[in-house]
Parts: sequence; structure tokens; C-alpha cells
Amino acid sequence: MSTIAVTGATGFLGQHVVKRLVSEGFQVTALGRNQAIGDAFPKEVKFVKVSLEDRDGISRAMKNQDYVIHCAALSSVWGNYADFYNANVVGTQNLVDAALFSNVKRFVHVSTPSIYFNLHERTKINLKEDNILPAPAINYYAETKRIAEEVVDEAFKKGLPAITIRPRALFGPGDNAIIPRLIKANEKSGIPFINGGKVLTDITYVENVVDALFLCLSSEMPTLGRKYNITNGEPMYLGDILEKVFLVLNETMRKREIKYERILCIASMLEKTHRLFGIKKEPIITPYTVTVLSHSQTLNIDAAKTELGYQPRISIDEGINRFAEWWNSTK
Repeated sequence: MSTIAVTGATGFLGQHVVKRLVSEGFQVTALGRNQAIGDAFPKEVKFVKVSLEDRDGISRAMKNQDYVIHCAALSSVWGNYADFYNANVVGTQNLVDAALFSNVKRFVHVSTPSIYFNLHERTKINLKEDNILPAPAINYYAETKRIAEEVVDEAFKKGLPAITIRPRALFGPGDNAIIPRLIKANEKSGIPFINGGKVLTDITYVENVVDALFLCLSSEMPTLGRKYNITNGEPMYLGDILEKVFLVLNETMRKREIKYERILCIASMLEKTHRLFGIKKEPIITPYTVTVLSHSQTLNIDAAKTELGYQPRISIDEGINRFAEWWNSTK
């Protein structure tokens, strides 16, 4: 039986990965911080409560592992740089060092398309993995995830059989970020609509990302050291996606039409004020959030299809139905 370590196992993606691995007969070591979720894993899963910054703890957890899926990250639109750097860069360094020492057969790293975002380019369509990345990065999360990719690249040069994926805007049962945030915004004051919601974007159903990760575990040698965009392959206008979500939820969507220049100015001022005065609470809106709501950006997934054999199994419509069923069950 193959052994596999999953970091970020108590997070949204990590929980789906662990569930699939168990069903496929892997011997799973789940690394995470949430003890309650860890305790709820099937009895055959070994849960290790550990921080990625704990170099010794990571080394112990990585012993005798055949494979690693690295889902863990500090993923947020707000926070201080040291926290992002320690979680996303130092944590990844500790992990690849341990993986090299343990001679793992495959190391699959989950990165992010946030590294493509540019505050000043409002339309970026069909982006490929080799597109020039903007500098500086749009926020601390994107910056440190970009550095984390470089850490994995260096480890690959040292012999680590690594592959990186960049999945875009995950959603599905268990999501506590993207769609739930918009639902809560709708309940409070309405959803900010910039350009009438005519913002072309990609989203990705979580199980399709799990499929991509599994393909990476057994992909051909030429895929090693490569990076792959992962989406549902169904670019849609943000407004149309939200219409579908609220229709299935049987709720009325409340739109707040906002001018781009005005909201960007407000977001920039809020971010600067919070940083200047050391305010830890996340601003109501940040420049990054504005880009998500106003910038058209889609990803090209041809490389994943051709080289990994990736094909999105679950459509956006089906994914929204599954999310809604789960969401209603939590009420």
C-alpha cells in the first residue's frame, strides 16, 4: 500500500483530497492544524497536528512517505508579511527538504493563479503558464506563493520529482471562502457589481482539482518540473455565475452598482490606513478584491489537458447544484 502525506488536510481542498485517497486505498498521513476536523477523519487516516514552520515535526511526519500533496498555505487577502512568508515560503522549504531526504516518488505542489493578477491590467484572457508574471505581486499572498514556486523549482533541480498546479477559484461542498462570502455580502448590503458583472472569469469545482492532483501523482516524466493551470474550462461572466448560484439557492440577489475608479480608490485608502496604523482586522475591501470583481482573467488549460490528460468531469452547473445542496443542509 502506497503511503502519502497531505498538507493542509483540514482545509477545504485538503479534506476532499484525503477522502479520495482513502477511497483509492492509500495509507494517508494528514497534516493540519484543526484538531476537530482531524479527529473526524476515517480511523485509517493518521492525523498529525503540525505547523509547516515546525521543521522537526515536518521531518518526522515525512518519514517513509511515497508521495506528498502540498495543499497547505496561508490564503487570505489580508495579514502581515511575516505570517505569509513563514507559512508559504518557510513551510514549503521545510517540506521539500524533508521530501528530498525521504526520497519521495512524487511531490505535487498546489500554487495559485493569484500570481497572475495585475492591478493595472483589467483584461487578461487565456493566460498560459509561461506568461510573464507581474512585479510587484498584487498582495502578500500572491508574492509568497510565487516565491514558494521558486522553492519547489530549486528542489526539482536537486532531484525532487515535483509538479505544480495553479487551480483557479475553487468552489463546492465545504467551501467557506468564495461563494459563502458573497452570500453573506448579499445578506448584509448586496454584492458589489462593477461593469454590470460583465467580468469574464474562471472557477473550478473542487473535485476537478482533486482529479488533477491524482493525475499528477502518476503523470509521465516530462511533466516533472512543470506548472499547470487548472480550471473548469468554462469561462463565464461573474454576474452570470452569481445569478446561477442565487437562483439555485432560491434567494434574491441584491446588486450594488459601483464605479471601478471609486471603489479602487476606497480600497487603496483602506489598505494604506490599515497598514499605517497596524490594524489587524481585514479591511472591508482591498485592491485585490476589487481586481477579482472587476478584472477579466481566464486561464488556458491546454497543457493540463494534453500533458496530464486532465478533463473537468463536473460542470459549473452541476457543481453549483452540489454546493447549494450542501449549503442548505448546513442551515
